[in-house]
Amino acid sequence: MHRHGYKGRKFGRERDQRRALLKGLATSLVEHKKIETTLPKAKELVRYIEKLITKAKKGDLSSRRAVIAGLSTHDAAYRLVDVIAPQLTGRTSGHVRVTRTRLRVGDGAQLATIAFVDDIKESEKPVKAAAKPVAKKAPATKATKKETA
Repeated sequence: MHRHGYKGRKFGRERDQRRALLKGLATSLVEHKKIETTLPKAKELVRYIEKLITKAKKGDLSSRRAVIAGLSTHDAAYRLVDVIAPQLTGRTSGHVRVTRTRLRVGDGAQLATIAFVDDIKESEKPVKAAAKPVAKKAPATKATKKETA
């Protein structure tokens, strides 16, 4: 059987498990700025996270929703769109770097570190808007009923 036209790695997992794996790895990368995983997972994560960063740099509502769907937590999505993406505007691609590190002792797997190419400076956390705006109640007054006797 030929391998032409078959994109992506399977990792010996079903489709939903692969998607969950990539979401988790991408979320960890956004939260910690640098993670260590196996080399094939790191290479596959590059394809996934580059597309998310491109969407985050666009910054409109549709792109923000796509980033939220592509990461596991809302906090990671807000961090990617509001903190990390504005610092990566100087690049059109190549936002992350994969570096081989060591062989894992247990099974001899090649491990790699994946990190952002640019230094990400931490700024104060953006204030997250409440899901539903709380309506202020009108102060209770005794003049609500007309007391005319």
